[in-house]
Amino acid sequence: MVNYATAAVDKASVMRGLVSKNRVPLGSEIYNRILETLYDEAAALDERRFDDWLAMLEEDLIYTAPVRLTRNGPNKDRDVMRTMMHFDDNYQSILMRTGRLSKSAWAEDPPSRTRRFVTNTRVAECEAAGEYEVSSYLYVERSRFDVAHNETISAERRDIWRLVGGAYKLARREIIVDQSTLGMSNLAIFL
Repeated sequence: MVNYATAAVDKASVMRGLVSKNRVPLGSEIYNRILETLYDEAAALDERRFDDWLAMLEEDLIYTAPVRLTRNGPNKDRDVMRTMMHFDDNYQSILMRTGRLSKSAWAEDPPSRTRRFVTNTRVAECEAAGEYEVSSYLYVERSRFDVAHNETISAERRDIWRLVGGAYKLARREIIVDQSTLGMSNLAIFL
C-alpha cells in the first residue's frame, strides 16, 4: 500500500505500472471517464470555477511540484529535487489558496486568462481497488493584463485518482515542470 503523505510517485514506478498488465486500455470505459474528468478539471480551472474543482479533490490530497535541476555527469538523470517545491499543498492549503484567489490575491488581480491542454494520458490500476495511476502531459498558456505575448508552462503530471461515489477524485498529484527556471512571473495558478 502506498503512503500518499510521504511517497513520491517516481517516474520508474509510473512507467512500470502503465506498461504492466494493470494498464487501462485506451478507449475503455474507465479510461474515457478518467480522461473526461481531466478535461472537466482543466475547464473548471480555466473558468475559475474553484468550487467545482474543489469537489474533484479528496480530503487526503497531496499536491506537489518539486523543483527541477539541470545536472551533468553521472547524476544527470536525477533532476527532480523533492526537498524543494514550487507547490507543497494538501487539501486545507488548497482551500485557503482558492479562497484567496477568489477574493483578494494581488498576484491574480486582474485574473489571468488561462488555457490548459491535457494530453498523452496513460492510466493504470493501482493495488487498492478503485484507485488509478494517471500520467498526463500538461501545457498551459496564460495571458496577463494587456501584454501581447502569453506565458507558457509545460509539465508531466503523475496522479492518483480514486473512484468515490461514482466520480473520480484527485488524491495525489506530483507536477514535474519541464523548465528548471520558470518562464512565468508567478505560479498563482494551479497546474
